[in-house]
Amino acid sequence: MFRLAYVPGVTPAKWVNVWTERMPDIPLTLVTVPAAEAVALLRDGGADAAFVRLPVDRDGLSVIPLYVETTVVVVPKDHAVAAVDEVAIADLADEEVFHPLDDTIEWAVRPGLPAFTRPATTANAVELVASGTGLLLVPQSLARLHHRKDLTYRPVPDAPQSQVALAWPTEATTELVEDFIGIVRGRTVNSSRGRTPSPTEKPAPRQTPKPAQNRSGRRPVPTSRKGKSHRPR
Repeated sequence: MFRLAYVPGVTPAKWVNVWTERMPDIPLTLVTVPAAEAVALLRDGGADAAFVRLPVDRDGLSVIPLYVETTVVVVPKDHAVAAVDEVAIADLADEEVFHPLDDTIEWAVRPGLPAFTRPATTANAVELVASGTGLLLVPQSLARLHHRKDLTYRPVPDAPQSQVALAWPTEATTELVEDFIGIVRGRTVNSSRGRTPSPTEKPAPRQTPKPAQNRSGRRPVPTSRKGKSHRPR
Protein backbone atom coordinates (compact mmCIF):
# COMPACT_ATOMS: atom_id res chain seq x y z
CA MET A 1 0.00 0.00 0.00
CA PHE A 2 1.13 3.54 -0.80
CA ARG A 3 -0.13 6.39 1.43
CA LEU A 4 -0.35 9.80 -0.22
CA ALA A 5 -1.28 12.89 1.79
CA TYR A 6 -2.39 16.18 0.29
CA VAL A 7 -3.27 19.62 1.62
CA PRO A 8 -6.58 21.40 0.87
CA GLY A 9 -6.82 22.82 -2.64
CA VAL A 10 -4.50 20.26 -4.24
CA THR A 11 -6.20 17.82 -6.60
CA PRO A 12 -4.10 14.63 -6.93
CA ALA A 13 -6.59 12.77 -9.15
CA LYS A 14 -4.53 12.81 -12.37
CA TRP A 15 -1.50 11.26 -10.65
CA VAL A 16 -3.62 8.76 -8.74
CA ASN A 17 -5.24 7.63 -11.99
CA VAL A 18 -1.84 6.95 -13.57
CA TRP A 19 -0.77 5.00 -10.47
CA THR A 20 -3.94 2.87 -10.65
CA GLU A 21 -3.31 2.07 -14.32
CA ARG A 22 0.35 1.17 -13.88
CA MET A 23 0.20 -0.58 -10.51
CA PRO A 24 -3.26 -2.07 -10.04
CA ASP A 25 -1.99 -4.54 -7.45
CA ILE A 26 -0.72 -1.84 -5.09
CA PRO A 27 -3.54 0.22 -3.54
CA LEU A 28 -3.03 3.95 -3.04
CA THR A 29 -4.62 5.49 0.05
CA LEU A 30 -5.33 9.24 0.08
CA VAL A 31 -4.99 11.20 3.32
CA THR A 32 -6.30 14.77 3.61
CA VAL A 33 -4.19 16.85 5.99
CA PRO A 34 -4.24 20.53 7.03
CA ALA A 35 -1.34 22.45 5.47
CA ALA A 36 0.23 23.15 8.86
CA GLU A 37 0.28 19.44 9.78
CA ALA A 38 1.58 17.90 6.54
CA VAL A 39 5.26 17.87 7.49
CA ALA A 40 4.59 16.39 10.93
CA LEU A 41 2.51 13.64 9.30
CA LEU A 42 5.43 12.71 7.03
CA ARG A 43 7.95 12.68 9.88
CA ASP A 44 5.66 10.55 12.03
CA GLY A 45 5.30 7.96 9.26
CA GLY A 46 1.64 8.72 8.63
CA ALA A 47 2.20 8.99 4.87
CA ASP A 48 4.83 7.91 2.36
CA ALA A 49 4.67 11.21 0.44
CA ALA A 50 2.59 14.37 0.46
CA PHE A 51 1.61 17.31 -1.66
CA VAL A 52 2.45 20.35 0.48
CA ARG A 53 2.46 24.11 0.16
CA LEU A 54 5.81 25.85 0.36
CA PRO A 55 7.53 27.08 2.36
CA VAL A 56 7.94 24.13 4.74
CA ASP A 57 10.66 23.03 7.13
CA ARG A 58 12.76 20.84 4.79
CA ASP A 59 14.89 19.24 7.50
CA GLY A 60 14.99 15.51 6.71
CA LEU A 61 12.71 15.93 3.70
CA SER A 62 13.21 15.74 -0.04
CA VAL A 63 11.09 18.28 -1.91
CA ILE A 64 10.21 18.69 -5.60
CA PRO A 65 8.52 22.06 -6.37
CA LEU A 66 5.70 21.52 -8.88
CA TYR A 67 3.69 24.63 -9.70
CA VAL A 68 2.87 28.14 -8.48
CA GLU A 69 -0.69 29.31 -7.84
CA THR A 70 -2.19 32.71 -8.50
CA THR A 71 -3.20 34.62 -5.37
CA VAL A 72 -6.75 35.97 -5.38
CA VAL A 73 -8.85 38.15 -3.11
CA VAL A 74 -12.20 36.72 -2.01
CA VAL A 75 -14.99 39.31 -1.72
CA PRO A 76 -18.80 39.47 -1.54
CA LYS A 77 -20.38 39.64 -4.99
CA ASP A 78 -21.67 43.16 -4.34
CA HIS A 79 -18.24 44.51 -3.32
CA ALA A 80 -16.57 47.16 -5.50
CA VAL A 81 -13.67 44.78 -6.22
CA ALA A 82 -16.08 42.48 -8.08
CA ALA A 83 -16.44 45.14 -10.79
CA VAL A 84 -12.79 44.89 -11.95
CA ASP A 85 -10.77 42.13 -13.63
CA GLU A 86 -7.82 42.19 -11.19
CA VAL A 87 -6.67 44.00 -8.08
CA ALA A 88 -3.36 45.42 -6.83
CA ILE A 89 -2.23 45.14 -3.23
CA ALA A 90 -2.38 48.96 -2.96
CA ASP A 91 -6.08 48.86 -3.85
CA LEU A 92 -6.74 46.95 -0.62
CA ALA A 93 -4.97 49.43 1.68
CA ASP A 94 -8.20 50.61 3.32
CA GLU A 95 -9.87 47.19 3.45
CA GLU A 96 -9.98 44.91 6.49
CA VAL A 97 -8.29 41.67 5.50
CA PHE A 98 -8.52 38.39 7.40
CA HIS A 99 -5.30 36.50 8.13
CA PRO A 100 -6.32 32.95 9.18
CA LEU A 101 -3.98 30.89 11.34
CA ASP A 102 -3.61 28.33 8.55
CA ASP A 103 -2.63 30.95 5.93
CA THR A 104 -0.23 29.37 3.41
CA ILE A 105 1.01 32.61 1.80
CA GLU A 106 4.30 34.02 3.08
CA TRP A 107 3.74 37.75 3.55
CA ALA A 108 6.58 40.23 4.03
CA VAL A 109 3.92 42.84 4.79
CA ARG A 110 0.31 41.83 5.27
CA PRO A 111 -2.08 43.61 2.93
CA GLY A 112 -4.83 45.98 4.03
CA LEU A 113 -5.90 46.60 7.62
CA PRO A 114 -5.98 43.84 10.25
CA ALA A 115 -9.49 42.43 10.63
CA PHE A 116 -11.15 42.25 14.05
CA THR A 117 -10.12 38.59 14.51
CA ARG A 118 -7.78 35.91 13.22
CA PRO A 119 -9.92 32.94 12.14
CA ALA A 120 -8.58 29.48 12.94
CA THR A 121 -9.00 28.23 9.40
CA THR A 122 -9.44 29.48 5.85
CA ALA A 123 -12.95 27.98 5.87
CA ASN A 124 -13.84 30.12 8.90
CA ALA A 125 -12.41 33.19 7.19
CA VAL A 126 -14.54 32.56 4.08
CA GLU A 127 -17.66 32.53 6.27
CA LEU A 128 -16.66 35.87 7.76
CA VAL A 129 -16.11 37.35 4.29
CA ALA A 130 -19.63 36.25 3.40
CA SER A 131 -20.91 38.14 6.42
CA GLY A 132 -19.38 41.34 5.03
CA THR A 133 -16.81 41.90 7.77
CA GLY A 134 -13.63 41.76 5.69
CA LEU A 135 -11.77 40.30 2.70
CA LEU A 136 -9.43 37.33 2.30
CA LEU A 137 -6.40 36.59 0.11
CA VAL A 138 -5.75 32.93 -0.70
CA PRO A 139 -4.31 30.69 -3.45
CA GLN A 140 -6.85 30.36 -6.25
CA SER A 141 -7.43 26.65 -5.61
CA LEU A 142 -8.58 27.43 -2.06
CA ALA A 143 -10.99 30.07 -3.35
CA ARG A 144 -12.45 27.40 -5.63
CA LEU A 145 -12.53 24.82 -2.84
CA HIS A 146 -14.53 27.15 -0.58
CA HIS A 147 -16.72 28.55 -3.34
CA ARG A 148 -20.03 30.13 -2.32
CA LYS A 149 -22.77 31.61 -4.48
CA ASP A 150 -22.61 34.90 -2.58
CA LEU A 151 -18.84 35.31 -3.03
CA THR A 152 -16.45 35.84 -5.92
CA TYR A 153 -12.70 36.39 -6.30
CA ARG A 154 -10.25 38.40 -8.39
CA PRO A 155 -6.53 37.86 -9.14
CA VAL A 156 -3.96 39.94 -7.27
CA PRO A 157 -0.91 39.80 -9.61
CA ASP A 158 1.55 41.64 -7.32
CA ALA A 159 0.81 39.48 -4.24
CA PRO A 160 3.16 36.71 -3.06
CA GLN A 161 2.20 33.32 -4.46
CA SER A 162 1.82 29.87 -3.00
CA GLN A 163 3.83 26.99 -4.47
CA VAL A 164 2.75 23.35 -4.37
CA ALA A 165 5.42 20.65 -4.00
CA LEU A 166 5.81 16.91 -3.51
CA ALA A 167 7.65 16.02 -0.29
CA TRP A 168 8.72 12.80 1.39
CA PRO A 169 11.16 11.73 4.15
CA THR A 170 14.60 11.43 2.56
CA GLU A 171 15.57 8.36 4.60
CA ALA A 172 12.34 6.63 3.59
CA THR A 173 12.76 6.85 -0.18
CA THR A 174 11.32 3.46 -1.05
CA GLU A 175 10.75 1.94 -4.50
CA LEU A 176 7.10 2.95 -4.25
CA VAL A 177 8.10 6.54 -3.55
CA GLU A 178 10.41 6.45 -6.58
CA ASP A 179 7.52 5.09 -8.64
CA PHE A 180 5.29 7.98 -7.61
CA ILE A 181 8.03 10.54 -8.24
CA GLY A 182 8.32 9.15 -11.76
CA ILE A 183 4.58 9.56 -12.29
CA VAL A 184 4.58 13.14 -11.03
CA ARG A 185 7.55 13.99 -13.26
CA GLY A 186 5.76 12.51 -16.26
CA ARG A 187 8.04 9.57 -16.89
CA THR A 188 6.64 6.91 -19.18
CA VAL A 189 6.17 3.34 -18.06
CA ASN A 190 9.21 2.33 -20.16
CA SER A 191 11.47 5.02 -18.69
CA SER A 192 14.98 3.86 -17.76
CA ARG A 193 14.37 5.34 -14.31
CA GLY A 194 11.09 3.54 -13.88
CA ARG A 195 10.35 0.63 -11.59
CA THR A 196 12.96 -2.16 -11.58
CA PRO A 197 11.51 -5.45 -12.88
CA SER A 198 10.90 -8.13 -10.28
CA PRO A 199 13.64 -10.83 -10.02
CA THR A 200 10.98 -13.41 -10.87
CA GLU A 201 10.28 -11.75 -14.19
CA LYS A 202 12.20 -13.41 -17.02
CA PRO A 203 12.98 -11.69 -20.31
CA ALA A 204 10.98 -12.88 -23.28
CA PRO A 205 12.83 -15.54 -25.32
CA ARG A 206 14.59 -14.22 -28.38
CA GLN A 207 12.94 -15.37 -31.57
CA THR A 208 15.06 -16.42 -34.55
CA PRO A 209 13.58 -15.30 -37.89
CA LYS A 210 12.38 -18.19 -40.04
CA PRO A 211 13.96 -18.48 -43.53
CA ALA A 212 11.82 -17.19 -46.36
CA GLN A 213 9.87 -19.67 -48.47
CA ASN A 214 8.89 -19.53 -52.12
CA ARG A 215 5.33 -19.88 -53.35
CA SER A 216 5.56 -23.68 -53.45
CA GLY A 217 6.32 -23.70 -49.73
CA ARG A 218 9.93 -24.94 -50.30
CA ARG A 219 12.99 -23.12 -49.11
CA PRO A 220 14.91 -21.39 -51.93
CA VAL A 221 17.82 -23.41 -53.36
CA PRO A 222 21.19 -21.64 -53.28
CA THR A 223 22.65 -20.80 -56.68
CA SER A 224 26.19 -20.68 -57.99
CA ARG A 225 27.88 -17.55 -59.22
CA LYS A 226 26.81 -18.42 -62.81
CA GLY A 227 23.20 -18.48 -61.75
CA LYS A 228 22.86 -22.31 -61.92
CA SER A 229 21.21 -24.00 -59.06
CA HIS A 230 22.94 -26.74 -57.09
CA ARG A 231 20.31 -29.26 -56.17
CA PRO A 232 21.47 -32.55 -54.66
CA ARG A 233 21.10 -35.51 -57.00
